[in-house]
Amino acid sequence: MPTLTPPQDCHSMQELRVQIDKLDRQLIEMLVTRAGYIDRASELKPSEGLPARIPDRVEEVVRKVRAGSDEAGMDPDLAERLWRILIDWSIAREERVLGNE
Repeated sequence: MPTLTPPQDCHSMQELRVQIDKLDRQLIEMLVTRAGYIDRASELKPSEGLPARIPDRVEEVVRKVRAGSDEAGMDPDLAERLWRILIDWSIAREERVLGNE
């Protein structure tokens, strides 16, 4: 991943926008990597008798995201909203493989 220039070292909007674009590409790459783990979960869950949606696991992930975002200085409510969308998308991806329970 390309190295980012810290925000305080950006001296124009153009420089700042270049860094934001780099960061957006990195976020997309990380989401693609995460999707690969979701795909692997779709392969492993049948042998463990697990459905696509496991409510306790969903809430565990949300709790961890809220705590981590708060520690990092991100609004936990925003993090939760974003992750719930990501989790729902991930479960739908698994359900295409596993079937909708």
